[in-house]
Amino acid sequence: MICGVDEAGKGSVLGPMAVAAVGCRATEDLEALPIRDSKVLRPKQREALYEILLRDFSIAIVMIDAAGIDDARTRMSMNQCVAELHAEALMGLRPESAYVDACDVNAERYGRTVAGYLDYPCNIVAEHRADARYKIVGAASVVAKVTRDRAIRELEEQFGKVGSGYPSDPVTIEFLRGYIREYGNPPPCARRSWKTVTNLSQTTMQDFL
Repeated sequence: MICGVDEAGKGSVLGPMAVAAVGCRATEDLEALPIRDSKVLRPKQREALYEILLRDFSIAIVMIDAAGIDDARTRMSMNQCVAELHAEALMGLRPESAYVDACDVNAERYGRTVAGYLDYPCNIVAEHRADARYKIVGAASVVAKVTRDRAIRELEEQFGKVGSGYPSDPVTIEFLRGYIREYGNPPPCARRSWKTVTNLSQTTMQDFL
């Protein structure tokens, strides 16, 4: 089996990160599918591809919530956290070889890090922008993105509008600011170890006082 691995939500300040591994017998199995990096696909395209991938390919999904990310960051860097989760997804399928989207500036080092977390031998090819270079990684990107988007929609059912969850999104920042102002603490879906949350907490409480 050949696998592709990618994640969605690494840089988000709200909600979980989703890691997906997609496996196939040969990369040719994906040729008929219009798979590209999930970020350049429309939501409906991603959803349609997700259903096909779920039906026809081997898939492993690993989720880590905001509290889990905060805990992991007390023990390791974010890149190490992602590598560990990439390995966990791979161990769900146990392929002979895998292509992973490198989170480290040194792609080869990242590949070695992922391999070091595995409990079995696997040939790891780590590259930057692998989701755009390899369809199998693009497929994993689609699965991870759809999984995380659904998790964000669940948060909106609980909290109202939270935006995309990323620090660059004004809706997300306004939600955080309003929640902290009302409750005195960040919401449980926020990554408290992020500077965005720390800074908002400080400035919002100063404004309140």
